[in-house]
Amino acid sequence: MNVKKLLKQALKAGRASGKKNTLERAELEQIVVAQLVASGKKQQKAMQLVASKLSEEACFVQTGSLVRFVKEEEEDAVAPPAPAPAPAPAPAPAKRKEPTVEPPQAKKAKPASNGGPPAPMVPAGPSGVLGQVRMMDEAAADAYCKENVISVTGEGAEAFRPVAGFAEAGFGPEALQATTSFARPTPIQSCCWPPMMSGRDTVGVAETGSGKTLAFFLPAMTHVLKHSGGPRAPGVAVLVLAPTRELAMQSEEVCSKAGKPIGLKSVCVYGGVDKKPQRQALKEGARVVVATPGRLLDLASEEGSGALRLDGVTYLVLDEADRMLDMGFEKDVRAIIGMTSPTRRTMMFTATWPDSVEALANEFLSKPIRINVGSFDLTANKRVTQTVEVIDESNKPKRLKELLQKYHGSRTNRCLIFALYKKEAARVEQDVQRAGYSCIAIHGDMTQAARTDALDQFKSGRTPLLIATDVAARGLDIPDVEVVINYTFPLTIEDYIHRIGRTGRGGKTGISHTLFTGSPQFEKPLAGALQNVLREAGQPVPEALLKFGSAVKKKEHKMYGAFASAAGPVKAATKIVFD
Repeated sequence: MNVKKLLKQALKAGRASGKKNTLERAELEQIVVAQLVASGKKQQKAMQLVASKLSEEACFVQTGSLVRFVKEEEEDAVAPPAPAPAPAPAPAPAKRKEPTVEPPQAKKAKPASNGGPPAPMVPAGPSGVLGQVRMMDEAAADAYCKENVISVTGEGAEAFRPVAGFAEAGFGPEALQATTSFARPTPIQSCCWPPMMSGRDTVGVAETGSGKTLAFFLPAMTHVLKHSGGPRAPGVAVLVLAPTRELAMQSEEVCSKAGKPIGLKSVCVYGGVDKKPQRQALKEGARVVVATPGRLLDLASEEGSGALRLDGVTYLVLDEADRMLDMGFEKDVRAIIGMTSPTRRTMMFTATWPDSVEALANEFLSKPIRINVGSFDLTANKRVTQTVEVIDESNKPKRLKELLQKYHGSRTNRCLIFALYKKEAARVEQDVQRAGYSCIAIHGDMTQAARTDALDQFKSGRTPLLIATDVAARGLDIPDVEVVINYTFPLTIEDYIHRIGRTGRGGKTGISHTLFTGSPQFEKPLAGALQNVLREAGQPVPEALLKFGSAVKKKEHKMYGAFASAAGPVKAATKIVFD
């Protein structure tokens, strides 16, 4: 079958974010892969063909997670909206120079709109920490790490031990104001702050709901105060990238609240809404920008507007890093990193850290300290009671109503139902409403205003039953979700972990109930990985699930499959044209 033709047909019939001929990349891939598999292609081969065709053909233009079809006769006249004006070859992030190797005055940096080249990072002292950071003694640190299953690796990792409290982390009184409602740091905070406060690039891997936002933002505040001219200096110093609009808005809310006492202004930049207010907010000045990649590139690439320059960014955070570095965001992230200061510090935080993504992370970070809270394998929150029920597809609607009676009988507790696709979410919403429940949905076909309103209704408890696609699964901190129901199993085991991580947050317990059909194309290949997740979390593995086998498929590169180099990132494919 003609892969390009199938992609065109799917896009011409699609509409996402109010745009014609446009689909979410994940949805587009699933539609075409399913057609290829139905025609006799193996699933892995079909995925490779689709990924290759999307990257090769100029008529498929990707912005963030959206793919748009541009007619061939218009290709010369229509420039891709995101990377088109992106700066000429972006400097390779991995090759950047260590800030302590070359003093800033030796750099031939073009004067930036933020008042000049970025301030140098302060190198770690002999003890491996800065200033007032007071770490646990060795015996206490060993006991703490053993209790919380924490590992700290990387060059010089032995110099860093956890801190026992907020006051020991080396923050000033301004930053400490953001911690008054917490008794003590979470494990990821306790372990990340010493290397981050010493100027080291850091990777944090921990369960959802573990306080990763404050883990990266309190050191960012200290960085702005001590090493970047203060909160009122011109230009963007801190950049936080997030994979979804909802997560960006949530993170910016935390940053805004924490930075308010010192006048540290932040701006949230995301797609799906008018650019003008965001452009104006940036022109008025912001030291912190929290953004999704596509809209950030649009604004940073606008010639002559002067709204956003990233060459003064010396503190970069990739939130939910595994998704950020996934196929749909890698190109945008590379372009954005190339626009930032070569003396920047880079932080990555996520709940999962697949091997394939770790190889790419090594390119973006310089000699990072890696903190892993929990097992090195994919881990679920152990405070969540997981139930996996093997069921026939046709019985799912009836079973969902029974589960709602069981888990949402009061109709006041927060319950989150996950569907796989936008159309499925809309259908489930209608079915649940017909059953007499007050509910609301959130998915990619909704406007940003509608999505924000839906989340607000759910968070406030006005509508305590939410049906969502995976757009709501990544990193969102929705308080007091008691139950998560997976109506359809996700496409990856990482997404399963993120889904059930919406409950059991902040030290509380939660419940997840998953309906697993074992479909040959998508669910059966994940049965072995799901069994491992259940065992690692101390949850029962149903006999019916074991019947699908326990093999765990080796992770492969989305485009190059098993032929991708294990030593590092694969170079971009080169299109060969024959005369």
